Amino acid sequence: MKRLSGILILFFLSINGFAQFVDYVNPFIGTTNFGTTNPGAIVPRGMVSVSPFNVSGSDLNTYDKDARWWSTPYSWDNSFLTGFSHVNLSGVGCPDLGVILLMPTTGEVNADHKAYGSIMTNQVATPGYYATDLEKYEIKAELSSTKRTGISRYTFPKGKSNVLLNLGLGLTNETGAKVRIVNNQEIEGSRMTGSFCYNDGSERPVYFVARFSKKAEEFGVWKKMPEMQAESAWTDTDGQFKYYKNYTQELFGDEIGAYFTFDTNTNEQIIAEVGVSYVSIANARMNLNAESNQFDFDKTRLQASQEWNSTLSRVKVEGGTEDQKTIFYTALYHTQIHPNIINDVNGQYPAMESFEIRETKDCNRYTVFSLWDTYRNFHPLMALLYPQEQQDMVRSMVDMYKESGWLPKWELNSKETHVMEGDPAIPVIVDSYLRGLTDFDVDAAYSAMVKSATTEGKNNKLRPDINHYLAKGYVPLVEEFDNSVSHALEYYIADWNLAQFAKALDKKEDYKKFLNQSLRYKEYFDHKFGMIRPRLKNGGFLINFDPKQGENFEPSPGFHEGTAWQYTFCVPHDIKGLTQLMGGKKNFVNKLQMVFDEGLFDMANEPDIHYPYLFNYTKGEEWRTQKEVHRLIDTYYKNAPDGIPGNDDCGTLSAWVIYSMMGIYPVCPGDTDYAITSPVFDKITIELDPEFHKGKSFEILTHRKNKGDLFIDKMMINGKKQNSYFITHKTISEGGKLEFFLKK
Repeated sequence: MKRLSGILILFFLSINGFAQFVDYVNPFIGTTNFGTTNPGAIVPRGMVSVSPFNVSGSDLNTYDKDARWWSTPYSWDNSFLTGFSHVNLSGVGCPDLGVILLMPTTGEVNADHKAYGSIMTNQVATPGYYATDLEKYEIKAELSSTKRTGISRYTFPKGKSNVLLNLGLGLTNETGAKVRIVNNQEIEGSRMTGSFCYNDGSERPVYFVARFSKKAEEFGVWKKMPEMQAESAWTDTDGQFKYYKNYTQELFGDEIGAYFTFDTNTNEQIIAEVGVSYVSIANARMNLNAESNQFDFDKTRLQASQEWNSTLSRVKVEGGTEDQKTIFYTALYHTQIHPNIINDVNGQYPAMESFEIRETKDCNRYTVFSLWDTYRNFHPLMALLYPQEQQDMVRSMVDMYKESGWLPKWELNSKETHVMEGDPAIPVIVDSYLRGLTDFDVDAAYSAMVKSATTEGKNNKLRPDINHYLAKGYVPLVEEFDNSVSHALEYYIADWNLAQFAKALDKKEDYKKFLNQSLRYKEYFDHKFGMIRPRLKNGGFLINFDPKQGENFEPSPGFHEGTAWQYTFCVPHDIKGLTQLMGGKKNFVNKLQMVFDEGLFDMANEPDIHYPYLFNYTKGEEWRTQKEVHRLIDTYYKNAPDGIPGNDDCGTLSAWVIYSMMGIYPVCPGDTDYAITSPVFDKITIELDPEFHKGKSFEILTHRKNKGDLFIDKMMINGKKQNSYFITHKTISEGGKLEFFLKK
């Protein structure tokens, strides 16, 4: 009856249009082409996601996590499944998490994932739901989740059926776990995670409690024994898995796990619920008790779908093709995965850079801040569409400073991973403040920014090479591949934002100081090449300079993951000044167009993803933005597993296409204007949050005389002619209507 009731509710909601937004999400987009997303079941901002884990154990797979740098628990190209992991990352460039694996099997228990794994078929994924058939066992596996729990439903054949809990296998490079069987329906333990991007210092355990809907006939734990030498003659478990039947004490080790065995009838369903916490086993049990639907899988799945539908309804698009709508809403879906909450239902969470337990009372504590990527467009998008979430993220970042002494750079589970470049928390916080999200500790935030912008290098965790930057205005190339130019360009953007923050807070001297600091990017401009070029400590430019070096992740002197071409226009805070350096508007436009025409642009590389919108800064050349943006959308974004041009970077590439399909884009954080291009859809309605915006909604209407009309002929704002190819955040937040009239 419960299952029938859930089906009827879903049918009722569907025919009443409730499910229209989730119907346009394809969770398989980005699961190949190194997009590093996964189709697992998750709710918006969920701590838990239940993902198929198919990147280990068989030559049948195209990609194996141990054969190369690999950062996702799932690949569309693979078919050999070894379980379902319960804490995962989406759209990141380094391996971590991907642990607490459950795997249903039949027959005798075998703890070796290479032996118990199965080919997966008939995959289905929608927001908050995933299902697949396990060919080897004739088992149907279905997954869903709440914020802090995962739920799995396994439909077994008749006979001896098992659920394995593998704590040895995972995506993280850390090992070590603990497990204890509580009784024949419950198990608890922990698993170590960390070493993100192979950096030590980011390790943290994750705790869990798992329950089953049926009492097990048998249960036990296992561990893999070490390889022996002389003693091997006296043991049968040398280098083998050793099983401990009915063992209810704690078991510790690297390659450990547990099994529960059931006698099942044909098509009998057994449900597993897993609660997770980064604080303690007790909190994991508390989360499970608070969010469990008492093994009602259909109810959990329905709630997840409802939550997704409500979240995605913030923007309604009309017109366009079915594929274009799917690309748009899947991108919006991907922006709601990270950052995710880390606080338990009682508000507790692990403090930044320590194992102290803190408690949040008035907001969620967020984690997974891939800030070098997301500061460029993701956080401005959240400030527009989901301002309460974005404000809580800012509060989380400021609290991280209070707990550790520094703002985050690339934070994961309240640990700093020190990945990527610059001082990226500054533009996120300043941009949010200037967009009206001001309910956070502003004084503490400003103090944190000044600290990182002025502290000498040996004591500066965010800008260790700041000394020469402060003295001479640039970071010199000291080692062959030291990313010095990339460091400095990020400092300039951060300092420009800090200047805007100082101005808003009426700190006039600081404003002048940091503004002047931000404009010293000109120290890198080489008039001979007409572009940014690495400089040495003696003031000279790098000799034997190749502007194309750095393509396809090739090491490049001065530049991180890119070429000089992909960084030369990466001074969005001073496009006017860069134009003058290049010899005027004509030279600027010609050089920028050459980047696209000669294939020097990289759609998957964050430092240059704002490039298409830079034509808007030159009057009469705005049509080039419209042409290039639409070409890039059509070329790189698809309703297919390879439908993201590369690593989604926690929603950054998704945020780009959301903005671009709507016809607006935030070129520079801290500048709250949006550059304008022609939208993809006929009508876009943004529902505004009344707690943060004056208006109720903002509409973007596009009028085309002919199919395929692309270029803007004229624009109207609330019935009045709009000449500028920029629109302010304030204008949008007040509500109203932006109309486009397009031509060939």
